[in-house]
Amino acid sequence: MVAPVVLVLAVIIGYPLVRGLYLSLTDATEANVARDIGMNHIPATYKFVGLDNYTAVLSDSVFWSRLGWTVVWTVACVGITFTLGLVLANLLNRKLKGRTFYRLALILPWAIPAFISVFTWRMLYNEKNGLLNKILQGGGIDAVPWLNDPTWAKLSVIAVNVWLGVPFMLVALLGGLQSIPGELYEAAEMDGASAWQRFRNITVPSLRSVSSTVILLSTIWTFNMFPVIFLLTRGGPGDATEILVTYAYRLSFIDSPRNFSESAAWGVLILLLLSVVAVVYRRSLRKQGEVW
Repeated sequence: MVAPVVLVLAVIIGYPLVRGLYLSLTDATEANVARDIGMNHIPATYKFVGLDNYTAVLSDSVFWSRLGWTVVWTVACVGITFTLGLVLANLLNRKLKGRTFYRLALILPWAIPAFISVFTWRMLYNEKNGLLNKILQGGGIDAVPWLNDPTWAKLSVIAVNVWLGVPFMLVALLGGLQSIPGELYEAAEMDGASAWQRFRNITVPSLRSVSSTVILLSTIWTFNMFPVIFLLTRGGPGDATEILVTYAYRLSFIDSPRNFSESAAWGVLILLLLSVVAVVYRRSLRKQGEVW
């Protein structure tokens, strides 16, 4: 019964993973891979080079600078997204007028395809004709170079990713809040516990399993969030917003000659980094009694 699933996973995930690992151990580039020119077939001439690509990547300052910004980008996005999601989930878990409308409105960014949302934000960020700068100019404030200044570009991509990520956090945390028995809050309130004490001693511990899962998933997704960075800034201005995954894509599909082996090495290193993060995170949860 599991054979079809195993077969699909092997084709979609297993083969590309093994192929990428193999290419990372070669010197494959656009110039030496097998290709067809007209009626002529040119065989591959790349050769096995072992760990040379990994040595070159790890000794290159480009990798470490990209890694530094990728970590900052991931921590900022996940931290802000989780905080906003938790605040909004607590607000929407209460009885208030129009609660259904607010829930639908806050989930809307999740329903829109990511590339459409990013292109919409790119128009909003336009320095000359964007809505954001039009509003600022109406208030007598100079236009902001949202995507043309390194600092503003970093803040801009973080804002867009937070906007896209809040609905996921909201839905997950709201589901966790609704699973907490109301009797716990009633008993704590009768004992004289303040709102902050109820939140700290009931809400936070009860949400620990849900929070740990969504934080790990959000970390993995954000670390590899290719669409937001590439479609919004293409890693610019310069290389200010380039993260690891967009640089690996650039090596394989944009730069000339295309360097498939080095790009594959970057991909394998990204996989190893995320695997280490997941293992360390899981062990820390096990020490706290949250095993999953």
